[in-house]
Amino acid sequence: MGCGASRVEPQPVVMPLTLYSVSDGPPSLAVRQCLKYLEVEYNLVNVDFGAGEHMTPDYAKKNPQKEIPVIDDEGFYLGESNAILQYLADKYPKDETFYPQDLQQRALVNHRLCFNLSTYYRNICEYAVAPIFFDYPKTPKGLRKLMIALENLNTYLQLTGTKYVATDNLTIADIQLATSTACLEVINFDLSDYKRIQQWFETYKEENPDLWEILEAGVGELVEFSKNPPDLSHMDHPIHPIRQKKPKKTEETAM
Repeated sequence: MGCGASRVEPQPVVMPLTLYSVSDGPPSLAVRQCLKYLEVEYNLVNVDFGAGEHMTPDYAKKNPQKEIPVIDDEGFYLGESNAILQYLADKYPKDETFYPQDLQQRALVNHRLCFNLSTYYRNICEYAVAPIFFDYPKTPKGLRKLMIALENLNTYLQLTGTKYVATDNLTIADIQLATSTACLEVINFDLSDYKRIQQWFETYKEENPDLWEILEAGVGELVEFSKNPPDLSHMDHPIHPIRQKKPKKTEETAM
């Protein structure tokens, strides 16, 4: 090597992000759609919910809440799908509209994310999704809470007059709210009384086919589970009531 040659420093190897996900979990589906939109390469690790993999001490090191999803970005672990979407949109900015820098536009996006978590997804999940897996009854009160949440979103869309939930462009808030709305297919809910939601949801599907493909497949799994609820009687869940497996009828008990 000549005296004038300079040494080339080796470049650090950047490891792809890892997503710990469950294939039919709405929060996981939201993160996968976000990654698709941002064109981020990642490793997908499917967590076996039925086997309780998320309840293990090893998983708790990644997320002490033992909830799914979680991302691992070179040793940086992050749970909560809202926080993950915000992190990804900031780290991999594809455009100026997906998670706007404008103060008021971003505030609206953040509001819609909070609304989804506190009210919209919460009430849809409690009525349509949670009873599939756990011992939760569907009640008239639960249905009323779901309908109030729908009325709220419908009103927000009417007030803003925008094509999407916060602006005229797709944002991370649309991904969360569209994912929640898709869960209504589990109970075959008719959205015709909520015209603005219906219009916005159709726009989401038509203008974002790659995202809808992910969402449709995941919700399709939920629909199948709703027809044949899984047996989770072996799971020791600290929060959700577990539906106990019904004993098989014998000839004696059947008489």
